[in-house]
Amino acid sequence: MNFSTQTATTFTAIDFSKLITEGAWLVDVRTDAEFAEGHVAGSVNIPLHTIPDQLDLFKNKGNIIVFCRSGGRSTQAKAFLDMNGIENVVNGGTWNFINQFCS
Repeated sequence: MNFSTQTATTFTAIDFSKLITEGAWLVDVRTDAEFAEGHVAGSVNIPLHTIPDQLDLFKNKGNIIVFCRSGGRSTQAKAFLDMNGIENVVNGGTWNFINQFCS
């Protein structure tokens, strides 16, 4: 039994559900083309490479969930936002994972 994986998965699911229900700002950091092919309802598209120029959009937000196709770009986005003093950012991993909480 892999206890740590099961615990993390259960906790994460409850946590994301609560954050989204409470109105977290959902930010898809994929490209415009990827976003157009499918996205989480209610999310905004701010491609990873444009975040430095749009940092003001992230200020004074409540909870922020960033996500992408595979989790790599959302990891980079969270790290960049953290380094620039943006608090309450959560890496949501993939858009398909986050989408299950928004249906």
